[in-house]
Formats: sequence, structure tokens, C-alpha cells
Amino acid sequence: MKFFNPLMFVAKAVGVLALSCSVAVAQGMTLKDIAKLEQIGQVAISPTNDAVAITQIVPRQVGVDDDGRAWSELYVVDGDGVKHPYVTGEVNVSSIGWTPDGQMVTFLAKREGDEHTRLYGISTQGGEARVLAEPNGAVRGYSFSPDGAQVALIVAPPEPDELSELKDQGFNQIIFEEQWRSNLLEIHTLGAQSEVLEIEGSVQQVQWSPAGDRLAISVTPRQLVDDTLMFQKIRIVSPDGTPMGRIDNPGKLGAMAWSPSGEHLAFLGTTVQRDPREGRLLVAGKNGGAFTELMPGLEGHVWHLDWHGDEIVFVSFEGVETRLASIRPNGDNARTLVQLGDLVFQDLSVNSAGEMALVATRPTHPRELYRWSEGASVPQRITNSNAWLADVDLARQSVVEYQADDGLRLEGLLIWPLGYEAGERYPLILGVHGGPEAHYSNGWLTSYALPGQVAAAEGYFMFYPNYRGSTGRGVEFTLSSQGAPAAEEFSDLIDGVDHLIEQGWVDGDRVGITGGSYGGYATAWGATYYTERFAAAVMNVGLSDKIAMLGTSDIAQELYLVHYLTWPWEDWELYRKASPIYYADQADTPILIMHGAADPRVDPTQSRILYRYLVLQEDPPPTRLVLYPGEGHGNQRAASRWDYSLRLMRWMNHYLKGPGGEPPPHAIDYGLDARGD
Repeated sequence: MKFFNPLMFVAKAVGVLALSCSVAVAQGMTLKDIAKLEQIGQVAISPTNDAVAITQIVPRQVGVDDDGRAWSELYVVDGDGVKHPYVTGEVNVSSIGWTPDGQMVTFLAKREGDEHTRLYGISTQGGEARVLAEPNGAVRGYSFSPDGAQVALIVAPPEPDELSELKDQGFNQIIFEEQWRSNLLEIHTLGAQSEVLEIEGSVQQVQWSPAGDRLAISVTPRQLVDDTLMFQKIRIVSPDGTPMGRIDNPGKLGAMAWSPSGEHLAFLGTTVQRDPREGRLLVAGKNGGAFTELMPGLEGHVWHLDWHGDEIVFVSFEGVETRLASIRPNGDNARTLVQLGDLVFQDLSVNSAGEMALVATRPTHPRELYRWSEGASVPQRITNSNAWLADVDLARQSVVEYQADDGLRLEGLLIWPLGYEAGERYPLILGVHGGPEAHYSNGWLTSYALPGQVAAAEGYFMFYPNYRGSTGRGVEFTLSSQGAPAAEEFSDLIDGVDHLIEQGWVDGDRVGITGGSYGGYATAWGATYYTERFAAAVMNVGLSDKIAMLGTSDIAQELYLVHYLTWPWEDWELYRKASPIYYADQADTPILIMHGAADPRVDPTQSRILYRYLVLQEDPPPTRLVLYPGEGHGNQRAASRWDYSLRLMRWMNHYLKGPGGEPPPHAIDYGLDARGD
């Protein structure tokens, strides 16, 4: 299940959080600090020099700006590290790149007056951004021909005029999963018209070969989420759409990239359909056909790749660390460029000279731009998006290893209470990641939904375990929880808590649990099945009824193929006994349930059902349900995030450090009058 959960960090606390969550904090991090964090989004290095285009993610100020998701601005960082604004303010720029001659930065945006998202370019010599192509529909992706004269566009066609006219007359019915429209592939000659290619299926990715004679595309049978997750296939076509080859890759598919010669195509995928996460480094010839896995024994996952000369450059996630490395397409000359360490790489872009732009985090900062070139000992940090963090006391973050009950070695990340004193036991918040095909890395981990550094500032430990089924440990580890939901995978969480208690750090009577999506499932499980172990729970977009979950989600095929391995009608008992509502009658843990009311992934009925089952008990635990209108699988708007953060910390403080009993009032003091910076 896809859920991109936020990251974490810590600080120290004095006293109990009041209703508004405003408490005297030493010099630790606050919820207001989380709400104003900026970070680097995408990076793209110039093909002709070391200038780097970046997007800067700028959150809106609650109570000051109109509510909405964060802005995404465009900057170019020159070779001296100076950051120049290109498209800034109330803008949302995405899919940044360069024209092949390096004279223009390109991006997708829907700007004022635009009916659809369009492809823009802005000259490095200055001036205004201009539209490079105007197809009839929204541009979802693009790739330039090597001479820059043409660009391949992935276009989502608009609604037909006759359908729009009917809707205006009130005929706005939804025919479930039948009204999808395929993404088209168009070849646009700059200064001329576009030509729509005849491609069977819906196009998801496109990469024009540096040789200029072919394109690699990925297509799905339908434009449905399940298809994009499980059934993307790579096809090789000529610029006029003539089929030239195919790669029958099984299961999930990630990024792909041509070698500079155009002889090889590297891509991230799987070798078996039931692998729940793309992460194998694979390579095929220019005509497709059979592909080779370059590192079959890798106990990790590769999630980012590019080329330098005849070598593939990639980022490998191994345990809680990352490694920058390279390898030739025949598997020779595998070498580590930057060792595993305290930098967690999250994106990369390489030019022909071997200069690299990287996005990386540390436990002391969120995503920033780094540069690295051959011969450098370590990457050089270029941006400092939150200079004020230097004045904030951040708590210690460490790697914890422990054994599961069956002897399996597990890892997690622990943020310590700010001002920790040896011999004293502290309350704990357990933060469970989603997926479960995801994992925590030893970088920045603080976000609106996992407020690690704020929790530390309030006198908590916060623990982030990578339980079985997580990524970062290779295919075998990732497959280890399949077909057994809520079994060993969630007992791994209890084993982690017990380890921290045994070390003399944690007060076992004051343990809370929180998480989103699959982490929300774990939270519901902790509040019901393991209710005697948790004194508080905050569940985010989580599931509670496995049977209904498969029937209401947009990823039913993915759930079956890489998680459950059986349909409900083949094993009703497995689904029933893995559902938290089945244990509602024994629940005693105070639980705050929060959910986006428009969530297509985990239908909000999952939260409604759990709430109803709990409050109908003869002696129900303290239970509250909060729904966010218009929000999906995780909150995006600034106000929704602010509300969520306040409620989460207030609930934990009330039950882990405060009076407990009845829930705190449902109204929130948002502190808007005195918010500021």
C-alpha cells in the first residue's frame, strides 16, 4: 500500500501541553517550527555546466495565506552556489529539466489563465517563462529529442465537450472505474503542431533515446491506480510510434534512463510480480527483450538512478543508510562513490561531465541540495533552507538494533528526550511507517504527522521501527510479512517497545502509538488487539476491516498480489482475524482517529467503522473521530496539517503525561493571533 509518510526529529519538554499545545519549551522544536519548514523538492543539473535547477517547497502560513498545499518555486543554483529565483511566489512548479543545449530550464505548471498544466521554458539569460507546447490536454510528462527540436509529451486528454455540456445540465453521474481516459503520447515539433502517436494503452513515462531514433515508454492497460502500480510495461517505439521492442517486466516499475550511447536502458523494477516494491537495478538493450538484474544479492533497494558515460550511477537504500554507487551495464566495475554514512540521499541528477546534484537529509535538517564530483571525499552542501534551525536545540537521534521474538534482527531509529537524564524513564511515542513496503532512514524524520523533535521537546522518546516487510533490507525481508497481516509484523513493534523498556529508558505504562495508512492499521491493532500495551493511540488514514478495505480501495489488485496473496472468499477467517474491529470489545486504549474524507486509498468508512464499533461497547474507551473534508490519503492543506499536529500532541500529552480520563475538549485553540514566526 503506497503511503509516503513524513519524517522525524526531536527536542525537550517542560510541563504538560495545554489545550492549544503551547508550552514553555527549552530551545527545542515546536509545532510552529514544523509548519514553517522549507525544503528542496526536485533537482536537475544542467547538461552543459554545473548549474542546478531546483524546486523549493514553501509551506503556506496558517491564518495568513489562503489555505492550500505548499508552494513549489523554481530556482537555479549557479556553480558558485548562488541561488537565483526564476519562478517564485504563489506558484506550483513540477517536473523540472533542461533543454539539451542547457540554454533553458523547463517545467510543468498550471499558471494563471491556463486551462491545463502546460510545458514551460525559461531562458538562463533571463526573461519570462514561455509556453513550449500547447497540446489539447494536461501535460503529465515530457522528454526532449537530443537535438532539442522536438519534445515527447504525455497528455491527459480533456473531458469531451458533449460530456461537459451534459454535466452543465445536471447529468453528472459517475460510472465507477469506466470513465477513465488513456494518457496520450504526442510528438511536438517546437514552433509547429503536435502529432498524436498510436499507442495501445495509457502512457505513464517517456524517455527519448540520446541516439534520437527511439523512445522508451511505459504503458498500462487502463488509467487506474491499480494498473499504474502493478501493470506498467516498458515498450520501445520509434518517434512515429512504430513498435521496435518490448520489455515484459513483472510487477511494479520505477524510473528508467537511457545510456548516453543509447545502447542500454536501465530501469528500476522487480524480478517477480509479488515483490511489493520496485528496487531491483535492471538493464536491457536498446531493443528491449530480456533484462538483467545487476545486483541480485543486494540487501537493500535502489530508488534513484542516472548515467555517467558507460556507468549507471544510483542510490541504494541499505538498512537505515544510503549509498551512492556506480556499476557498468554488464555488472562490472561496481564501486561505491560515497560510503554509507550520515547523509540520506533522496534524489540525484548527473551531467555528462560527471557532476552530480543530490538531494539529501541529515538528522539535523530536511531535504537540501548537495553537489558531488569524482574525486571529492564527501558531497558539498549548497543550500540552507532553514537557517533558523541553527538556533534550535535538536535532540539526539540514534540507531537501535533489537531481536524479534523469533530471533530476526531488526532496526529502528530512536529520538531521545531533549535533556535526557540517565536512570530516568520517559514516555514513548511509537511511530509506525506505512506501506508496509517503506522504511525509515537515519535522516530528518520530523513532520506534521510524526513530530519527532517536538515530541522530544515535550519529554518523550520517539521510536521508528523498520518491522518485517519494510524495504531497505532486500527482497526476502520485504516478502517476509506477505500473507500474514497483523501477525509477526506487528509483534515486531511490541518487541521493539519491550527492548526500550528493558534498557531502562521507557516507562512501559506510558506508551503511545501513531502512524498513517498501514501505520494507521498498526495503530488500530495496537489500540485493540494489543490494548494492554498502549495508553494512547492516534490513527491516521488507517484501516480497521480487512474485508471492507479490499472492496473499497483503489488498489485491490495490489493488495492481493503483494500483500494478502489470497482473496477474502478464499479465506474469510484470515481477513476477519486480521481486522482490528474484531477486537473492539476488548479495547481500552484511548484512540483519536483522523482521516481525509476524500481518501481513495483507504476509504474513510474504515475509520467510521472502528469509531462506531468502539463507542457501541458497554464500557467504551475514550474515542474521537476527526474527518478532513477534501483531503485524501494524508493531509496536504496547511490548515488541515496544523489541526492534525495540534490534536496529535494534545492527545498524547493528555493520556501519557496528563490527567487522562475523558478526552480533552474537541475544540482547538489554533493560536492564529499570536502565530507569526
